Amino acid sequence: MKKILLFLAAILFFTTGIYAQAARYRSEQKEQERSIKAAYRHHKVTEREYIKLMDEQDAIKYAIDKYDAEGVWTAHQREVVVGKLERASNRLRKYKTNWER
Repeated sequence: MKKILLFLAAILFFTTGIYAQAARYRSEQKEQERSIKAAYRHHKVTEREYIKLMDEQDAIKYAIDKYDAEGVWTAHQREVVVGKLERASNRLRKYKTNWER
């Protein structure tokens, strides 16, 4: 009986961690998307840069959904998503300070 309870508790702990992880990546992606839209509204990025950034956000959403559908996040999958989020953040920062208009 104890083994069954421990097993169920471990599964519960493991699955809540997975859902929290995917939710954290989704919230970070949504925040980036809001920042991109705000930068475009305030004319900090050009239309072409906006299109590139939004395409990148679509790729990030697709990766998160694909990896979350499997139910288990491997270390490689986490690194891929985090890398995509970091590159998007760096690119937005670069485009916002670009003076080639």
